[in-house]
Amino acid sequence: MRYRVRQDSRMHYRTGVSDARLNLRLRPAAWPGQTVRDFTMVLDVPPTERTDGPGPYLSHVTTLRYDKRLTSLRIVTEFTADLAPLPVPQATPALDALRQLAGDQRTLGPLAPAAYLYGASMTPLDEVIGAWAAPDLLPDTPVLDAARALAARIHREFTYASGVTTSRTLPAEAFAAKAGVCQDFAHVLIVALRMHGIPAGYVSGYLRTLPPPGRPRLVGADAMHAWAAAWCGPDAGWIGIDPTNNSLARDDHIVLGVGRDYADVTPVNGVFVGGGKQSTDFRVDVVPVDEPAAEAVVPPTTARRTG
Repeated sequence: MRYRVRQDSRMHYRTGVSDARLNLRLRPAAWPGQTVRDFTMVLDVPPTERTDGPGPYLSHVTTLRYDKRLTSLRIVTEFTADLAPLPVPQATPALDALRQLAGDQRTLGPLAPAAYLYGASMTPLDEVIGAWAAPDLLPDTPVLDAARALAARIHREFTYASGVTTSRTLPAEAFAAKAGVCQDFAHVLIVALRMHGIPAGYVSGYLRTLPPPGRPRLVGADAMHAWAAAWCGPDAGWIGIDPTNNSLARDDHIVLGVGRDYADVTPVNGVFVGGGKQSTDFRVDVVPVDEPAAEAVVPPTTARRTG
């Protein structure tokens, strides 16, 4: 599949801010089976200073510095993504073997499994979630089968509902409510896997805006999306799992970045001097290149959430 992706983000600061330092994670990082071409980023307010480069974990960070007062900022990013997902392995290691394999890895790169075994700021380890996951994580269960079973349970037992949670909600709160959006579902799945020694990461990205004929529209396709990735051994590597849609992340999913949780790959964050109400309006279109872009236009959404 080949997609043309366009994101139009507009940030508004009611009373204006000064001395702003913004981090943008809107350029896709390298991911197996995904090739990105023709990336552009257009800013309607030129920054005082701009730097681009690899960020922590698997991300690309554009850092902007604004010395003058800023009341609004529009960021338009566009790129073409070619997706050729790697084959799904017919078999993956059992959980007891996988834990040993993860411990045997001696690399510390952005996708080294060791970094994704432990709790992080937005995904602290949680005994309640671990106990809930235990029936699907028996020692002889293949890791991909176990992860997919947990994703299916989240899809079955949780309600997709905007407004129940915020971008700062921790997995324990979403788990107790049995409701949330894609960020929450990915976080719950990540904590469940890590509680049983399975490396799991948080993926920020996009979904195809409109489905092929005869297929249902994916939940979360009108905004940025989030899902989880499980490390399935040195041969299979990382495999994306979307609990919101109870599916593997394949040729409908475009990866922006991977981290331990949302805090590592937040699309836009930073610091500034000032106060007052802030808002972010954004429009996302993900269209196969052989389809007219006009067919995929969706109304703008005001939010900071993914999914």
